[in-house]
Amino acid sequence: MVRSQRARWWSGLLLLPLLALLMGARQVPLVDPEPFPVPAGLSEAKVVKSIKVALTGRQWQVTEEHPGKIISTLHLREHMAKISIDYDASKIAIRYLDSGELMYAQKKGVTVIHRNYLSWIQNLVNDIQRNMVLVADAT
Repeated sequence: MVRSQRARWWSGLLLLPLLALLMGARQVPLVDPEPFPVPAGLSEAKVVKSIKVALTGRQWQVTEEHPGKIISTLHLREHMAKISIDYDASKIAIRYLDSGELMYAQKKGVTVIHRNYLSWIQNLVNDIQRNMVLVADAT
């Protein structure tokens, strides 16, 4: 009886480093996506519409809007992410601004964040690009 308790204690102790490693794997370097091009001849109004449709389709909320810039926030369960989308006639750039409950940290000089953040941003990039093509084809 004592032997099995001791074996369970040691196996639990040996699992701790593995759990710590797995928790760390949920964090990845925070890298903003490369700016991506706006199709030639697309009006600013159509660029803004393409961005907003993508945002609302992914449950992001436009919290501020200025010419050439949209600030948007996502509240998903207990997580929060805030981004800036800068745009002009030639390109769109998405930048990280803030987050909550996304494990944002500095580790050995590298900024890291929960890996889901990067997939949320990549989904936005894909949706915006698709929307711009659809709007450009409709004209």
